[in-house]
Amino acid sequence: MPDGTLASRQSRRATIASFIGTAVEWYDFFIYGTASALVFGTLFFPEADSGTGTLAAFATFWVGFLTRPLGGIVFGHLGDRIGRKNVLVVTLILMGSATTLIGVLPTYASIGYAAPLLLVLLRALQGIAVGGEWGGAVLMATENAAQGRRGMAGAWVQQGSPAGAILATLAFLVVGRMPDDAFLQWGWRVPFLLSALLVVIGLVIRIAVHESAEFRAARETEPAVRLPLVTLFRTAWPLVALGIGASALGISAAYFTNTFLVSWATTDLGIPRQMMLDILLVTFVLQFLWQPVAALIARRIGAVRVMAGALTANILVAVPMFLLITTRDGFLIGVALALSVVTGASYYALLAGFLAQAFPVRVRYTGISVAYQLCSTIIGGSTPLVAQWLLISGGGSHWPVVGYYIALLVLTLGCVLALARRAGHDRPPAAARTALTSP
Repeated sequence: MPDGTLASRQSRRATIASFIGTAVEWYDFFIYGTASALVFGTLFFPEADSGTGTLAAFATFWVGFLTRPLGGIVFGHLGDRIGRKNVLVVTLILMGSATTLIGVLPTYASIGYAAPLLLVLLRALQGIAVGGEWGGAVLMATENAAQGRRGMAGAWVQQGSPAGAILATLAFLVVGRMPDDAFLQWGWRVPFLLSALLVVIGLVIRIAVHESAEFRAARETEPAVRLPLVTLFRTAWPLVALGIGASALGISAAYFTNTFLVSWATTDLGIPRQMMLDILLVTFVLQFLWQPVAALIARRIGAVRVMAGALTANILVAVPMFLLITTRDGFLIGVALALSVVTGASYYALLAGFLAQAFPVRVRYTGISVAYQLCSTIIGGSTPLVAQWLLISGGGSHWPVVGYYIALLVLTLGCVLALARRAGHDRPPAAARTALTSP
């Protein structure tokens, strides 16, 4: 078989494996967010009032983000020293095990305070797993792709997020049709238990993939960095700082919609649970369909232009989005979220390839993992918690939440532009053109 054909096949296999594995990981992560909005406050914090119980459930949700940098550091270190493939197998097993155990976890009514403590522990393990997963999946796909197709490969890894969200929403749509008593008693557990099956499928596909071609080539010319994290912060700390800011909306947007908005809409606004889940499913499908289109557009006009334009448009639609949601009309809520998804997805589709090309290959796994996962801890995971606190502190007014959402957008836009300039200045002219004009 010609080398070009073999390389092309390996690239497709790596991209598919990264997409499927990432979809499974994000499914596991997203079902926790949905469950925290719908049932965890009632089942694990029953002594608190409704608003405080939801706040406590969102706090456990944030725990997964607090441990994501640890996963990024540990698995990034291993990935930069021994390779991407084996690390990704471990992260998938760890995530699936933690999620399945949540599905059989006794509630507060059965074991008292031990229930929320165990929930926090398993959520922490989820965070460690996904902290190591995302960066490795991005690199497995992009480093196996030809130079001109790395942006599209990275975009397909980003497809794992809406795919996982679609699977998670479908799972809760099915069990959500149960009577409330049955749903609270055992129905919510089903999506978590399904994780075991999805993990087996993901492992079968992921094990068949070879190590990253670019990583193997780098190892032939230079030895592995002994301490990737130390080298990263000694030589590229500005890239890490800007990468954190550039990832802000990419991480926080999903939890703003499928966690905070679900809770706010189904409690304060009195919108039926099933209606919100139906709307979310449509928006996730829209995101899945639109992201490849955004990647194709970026191949023609440049990733930075598409990302900056999308973020600017998202700022402009932020206020109308909230106003439409407060109408309590299902169609108008769908329009509001669709506007947000199309603009946000145009940026998110390109984020993986954009970040991957900002870091040198010898510390790339650690670099993108630390930047992305520190952002998840500082900004992403706290989003529903901060939004809920702003809602309560504002006496139920949504305007402080709107201001917070716009602030996240402005931060993201500024850091994307700054990182683009920094990457261009730090590279030779040809490399810089590739980084700034290829998605």
